[in-house]
Amino acid sequence: MAEARPRVTTVDPVWQRIVEEGHAAILAEPLLGGLVHSSLLHHPSMERALAYRFSLKLASGEMSEQILREIADEAYASDPELGQMARADMVAVYERDPACHRFIQPILFFKGYQAVQAYRVGHWLWTTGRQDLAYFVQMRVSEAFGVDIHPAARVGRGIMIDHAHSIVIGETAVVGDNVSMLHSVTLGGTGKEDGDRHPKIGNGVLIGAGAKVLGNIHVGHCSRIAAGSVVLHDVPPCTTVAGVPARVVGEAGCAQPAVTMDHLLNDG
Repeated sequence: MAEARPRVTTVDPVWQRIVEEGHAAILAEPLLGGLVHSSLLHHPSMERALAYRFSLKLASGEMSEQILREIADEAYASDPELGQMARADMVAVYERDPACHRFIQPILFFKGYQAVQAYRVGHWLWTTGRQDLAYFVQMRVSEAFGVDIHPAARVGRGIMIDHAHSIVIGETAVVGDNVSMLHSVTLGGTGKEDGDRHPKIGNGVLIGAGAKVLGNIHVGHCSRIAAGSVVLHDVPPCTTVAGVPARVVGEAGCAQPAVTMDHLLNDG
């Protein structure tokens, strides 16, 4: 007789917390029952819930929910890293955004989080050779969320984009892990040149609202870019730059500016 092998249950604390918060949200506000059930509780995993939200938000007369759902399901099934990055992004939003008190908020209500997850599906399409479909996703993300991220751009995990309106990230831009940025940030080029022409943002960088980082320049890890700055040259690691054009005005002020979200400059 064959020996019975015990089944190992996969532990997913992020998804489990989302499910628990979903049930609590319905008890607190029964009118949200349909939304929470269809978006979260109906699904067996976070990946399936994300695929549903992707299709719901980006569907239009040009592309149905069913087709977009199949695309997203295929992406998450083919690349498990997408789901892991989505979890890291959610934890980042929860830990850094003082307006976020529950895990269900980003997946249901925060367009910055939703736009980044949709971009990740578009990036998967780009890297698998389906570039026209990736462009379609980029277009719909821009129309639905006001966030324009080229599908060829490379964006790390643990990303928090607060408010997220008018974010632009160009084709050859690279964004490291654990980066935080606010609304109206541009990672763009400086002209009509082709090729590698967009910024490379290091790990742990904090980019303030309205900052423009332009050209194929490098922003060192754990640095800060003050709100409204225009950055045209490399930024050393662990420093703060401010102004138009931006100049180094001091140290970053802490070891992890993207985590502390401290935008204040020293008076000295």
